[in-house]
Amino acid sequence: MNNSELAETLAGQTGTTKADARKAVDLVFAAIADAAAKGEEVSLNGFGKFKVKDVPAREGRNPANGETIKIAASRKLTFTVAKAVKDKLNG
Repeated sequence: MNNSELAETLAGQTGTTKADARKAVDLVFAAIADAAAKGEEVSLNGFGKFKVKDVPAREGRNPANGETIKIAASRKLTFTVAKAVKDKLNG
């Protein structure tokens, strides 16, 4: 499912237009991204948590020539699924 399909499902279930549903979907994802950029955790009850994790700098290898390279430290967004969703997935 992509953003458009999600918006279409939302529009069908709420009786709003597809354009309004698409705006709502885009706003939700923008709010999650903004919170993550600030380092905040986003917790959606019954669905899961989005957390920002720091990845330390490390050494890696260039696969083309085997040369050692330095990989800079970065931050990544992780998602931990809620128990309710896990239970739904596993029967």
